[in-house]
Amino acid sequence: MILTMKISKVLIGFVILLFVLFAFFEVIGEYDASFYLNCSIIPTIALIYFLFVKNRNLYFLLFLVFYSAADVIGMITEYFLYNYALDFEANIQYYASDYYFLSALYIGAYFFLLLKIAKSLSFGFVFKKLKIHCVVLLILNVYLIYVIQLIVASNKTYQFEYWIEMVYNILMLAVMSVALLNFFYRDNKKSLFLFLGALCIVFSEVIDIAIIYVAPKDALNILSTALALSAFFFFYQQARLENNINNFVFNS
Repeated sequence: MILTMKISKVLIGFVILLFVLFAFFEVIGEYDASFYLNCSIIPTIALIYFLFVKNRNLYFLLFLVFYSAADVIGMITEYFLYNYALDFEANIQYYASDYYFLSALYIGAYFFLLLKIAKSLSFGFVFKKLKIHCVVLLILNVYLIYVIQLIVASNKTYQFEYWIEMVYNILMLAVMSVALLNFFYRDNKKSLFLFLGALCIVFSEVIDIAIIYVAPKDALNILSTALALSAFFFFYQQARLENNINNFVFNS
């Protein structure tokens, strides 16, 4: 047990080191190194979850697997194109295939995270007691998706990018909304960590949209990665807790 805790702390320290090195190389302009370090963070967290969380949730595990797979494949793709340069047309086709495949993995990851949260939520409670909350969240999400899709539409590169990004953003915002409703329902530490994780990852994704479609900035990239790291920290913490219901909230 003591050895397991020590190994866990070493790996958590390694994650922090990866982030610090990523931020350092990002600031000094070594973008290849910062990219590989950035893509290594979530797979390392997934490894920690797999090794040190006993009661693993299948949907959450699949979320981590899909998300980590996308990051790892992204690293392999970048390495392959950097070291084995193809002609211009072949590179464009390769990047397009890579975009569609990685987008499918990230969409799958958010889908499983949504299932994980929704599975612990009582929709009877939601429809009975949280009608106004649902309406407000729906209006907010529709507005956010509309604004994001305006940005995507004016800067899209690939043929089906608009629709892929729409599905991606709908799932991402659905995760945050369901996590918030789950917190209202459960009102416990686990549901709070889930919501904070979802909130951090949404903010991280929104900043990524600004980086990709508006203007790339080193500080924004570091902030986005810091938020993503915070999100997975909260997700990891919630995975170690029981999902009890606050009786006062449930009975009120």
